[in-house]
Amino acid sequence: MKSIHIRNLDDGTLIGLKRRAARHRRSLQKEVESLLQDAAQMTPAEEPTLLQQKLILKTVATGSPETKWDRESIYGDDGR
Repeated sequence: MKSIHIRNLDDGTLIGLKRRAARHRRSLQKEVESLLQDAAQMTPAEEPTLLQQKLILKTVATGSPETKWDRESIYGDDGR
């Protein structure tokens, strides 16, 4: 496993990280690992293509053309 070294970390940031680690009941090392893993998972591997950005709508059959979709047909007397 690779390691990193963080230099010139602000005292307030370090205190906050220690508080967060204590709240989650883990070491400072494990807390920082968890934060970095979460951040790495949120970063997309690549930019979405134009095709991925388009909204694709699909239709499904909901019944015969004679089927009514008004409130009365769906709920009957229970819809009041």
